[in-house]
Amino acid sequence: MTGTLVNAAAIVAGGTLGLCFRRGLPAAVQDAAMQAGGLGVCMISLAGILEQMLRAGPDGTITSAGGMLLVLSLVIGGVVGEALRLEDRIAGLGRSVECRLGREGFAKGFVGASLLFCVGAMAILGAIEDGLYGKTDILFTKAVLDGIFSIVMAASLGYGVPFSAIPVLLYQGAITLAASLLGPLLEGTALLGQICMVGYAVVLLLGTNMLGITQVKPANFLPAVLCPVGYNLIMMLKNSW
Repeated sequence: MTGTLVNAAAIVAGGTLGLCFRRGLPAAVQDAAMQAGGLGVCMISLAGILEQMLRAGPDGTITSAGGMLLVLSLVIGGVVGEALRLEDRIAGLGRSVECRLGREGFAKGFVGASLLFCVGAMAILGAIEDGLYGKTDILFTKAVLDGIFSIVMAASLGYGVPFSAIPVLLYQGAITLAASLLGPLLEGTALLGQICMVGYAVVLLLGTNMLGITQVKPANFLPAVLCPVGYNLIMMLKNSW
């Protein structure tokens, strides 16, 4: 779990540094930081989605796959998440901590940062590699990126950002500990790429929110990440008949 521990520490350090900057930053600069962070999140998310969807053939022809699965996953996941009111429940948890700490705006920073840092290819792949082989390269790289983003987000969203290290620690730590079981199941299959593709799409919603383009509830779309698992199970059953 070395990689996850370093990742969580980077978020705390970056978030704390961002809070220090926030005290001396005018509102216009904070808005610019928010927009810059949102643009960065969108670019990383789009790159992750396209990396999983696009393939180059031997003749250089670009083909795409997984678009229908992505749409269905987001629709189904969004409906399930809305029915379960995931965003409201997570925000409620953040507000309860907010009341205890006496810090206004805690929930927004906590939810947004937790989504950004937990959902994505690097979190899943890095945690699995750390658990299976003890390799921490991916998570160390993620720690640097998360540290930078936590500075920008904490400067604009406030005290909730450093606390997002807690779900990162629990989420990635759980995957690392379970990697001995998950690794053989995912290795050599398209499932991991499909999960990452949908995960990046959920993170993209966070980026468009930060830019002020949309006002959706990204956490409500988290069940979409599990839809590729159901899809692959259905395909396995279909092929076995």
